[in-house]
Amino acid sequence: MKKLFFLLLFTLFSFSASAQKVYTINGESLELKTEVSGTIDLLWNIIDHEYRYFIRKNDKITELVNTKGNNKKFQEQYKATLNNLTKGSDLDTENVKLTLYSLKNFINTYNASLDSNYVITSKEATIKSRLLVFGGVTNSPYINNPSNIINPQFGAEIEIFEENILPRHALFFEIKQVLDNDEFNYSTTQLALGYRFRFINAEKFNLYTNVVFATYNFSKNTFTFINETDQIITKKITNNSFDVPFSIGIGADFKITSNSFITINYNELFALFLDNQDNFSTNIALGYKFNL
Repeated sequence: MKKLFFLLLFTLFSFSASAQKVYTINGESLELKTEVSGTIDLLWNIIDHEYRYFIRKNDKITELVNTKGNNKKFQEQYKATLNNLTKGSDLDTENVKLTLYSLKNFINTYNASLDSNYVITSKEATIKSRLLVFGGVTNSPYINNPSNIINPQFGAEIEIFEENILPRHALFFEIKQVLDNDEFNYSTTQLALGYRFRFINAEKFNLYTNVVFATYNFSKNTFTFINETDQIITKKITNNSFDVPFSIGIGADFKITSNSFITINYNELFALFLDNQDNFSTNIALGYKFNL
């Protein structure tokens, strides 16, 4: 069910990879993966947080680049490189993107056109999941909190992502408990569904933004006030609510073992469809995340 759920949101891709090897290219030592082997080979890796792609033909390795010109538009030099390396074929590079999936399809097609025995091998997208447990503090910025009181919070999260083709993207489901205290007698149990984009996705460090697009809250709030006869009145309000806040936060994962991470998140910085009640967020959480 987990795999089916994810594939409804993302297109199923094919993927193959072999062991990495170090190459010296224009005086630069690069550790590259061989994605496609044939008449021409496709090599690639993420280097300094950037996807880089190379073509090997007759033991000569050429990088595929796509730089911006003076007009700030991409020049798509990689298309000319592919045309030159596949000269004599009828293949059109116009619709080829500088992505692993698009390049792999193009090069597989070219290799198969030259070798009737060429076999295209592929694997299904690899779906992974991680569990996060966390604790922290929050001032519940979207709730009326006149004194901007900070309450403790704790919770857990399941993250689902595709490891090979879409490693920067993830979905997550979170359950969180905010505890009340004497200064601000507000508590809530929140169920949240969100999306995560890793704009830095390195081997030992990830930096990302979180978007929470749906929440359901079971909340309790206790008010104490003095009525007209000077009596102290305590009133408890229980409320269940569904919101679509599109709340934005940021976070980072620091890899500590081959299977686990220390995570820090700063959430509820702002929301598209909820007001922050004039309190800037102090929703900060520290957690431990591990692969399932």
